[in-house]
Amino acid sequence: MPTQVQVFPTITIPVPYDAIYRRLGFKRGITQVDKRSGEEIESHIDYALSLISLKGAGRRVGLRELTPTAVVLETGDEFRSGNLARFLGGCEEILLMGATAGDAVMEAIRRDTEGEKMTRGVVMDAAASEMADAALDWIAGYYSHQLTRENARLTQGRFSAGYGDFLLENQMIMHDLLELDRIGVGISESCILIPEKSVTAVMGIQR
Repeated sequence: MPTQVQVFPTITIPVPYDAIYRRLGFKRGITQVDKRSGEEIESHIDYALSLISLKGAGRRVGLRELTPTAVVLETGDEFRSGNLARFLGGCEEILLMGATAGDAVMEAIRRDTEGEKMTRGVVMDAAASEMADAALDWIAGYYSHQLTRENARLTQGRFSAGYGDFLLENQMIMHDLLELDRIGVGISESCILIPEKSVTAVMGIQR
């Protein structure tokens, strides 16, 4: 039987400043930022952090079958993706993960980008995106520690809906299996997670 969902109501992680700056287009050692601009960016990042509330969920699910074009789970759900099936080759189990930066920061980003604070909105958007992504790394680390005791490990890298032939519609299955409504994440008819700064991913478990 597949394991139950593990909800993480609060995730605390180091701020991925380098990733945020890369998302903003800065390159370490190449892009020059004057003191005033640097302080302004840092202020915008701090403001975003004050609004971000990281939450997440994880679930281990056994694999029933891998075909050249699909991944069939123990739950009976099916991901139609040859790329994902190849990625999970040799695995008998997968880890599903989801994380969100919360509603408050998304509302602030929307206000700024629609108003007169476009620059702050762009910086906050980058910060929220990278924080949500880093939350997935945190969840993966949590399970990795658990798997070490079982003489198992996670695959290198992870797969997200919308990548290659792993179509966005698979997000609906992941949303349901992870019970993301428990951490305040909904999903639209077009399979977009709400709030926007919410992410999901699949990793394989190898023994």
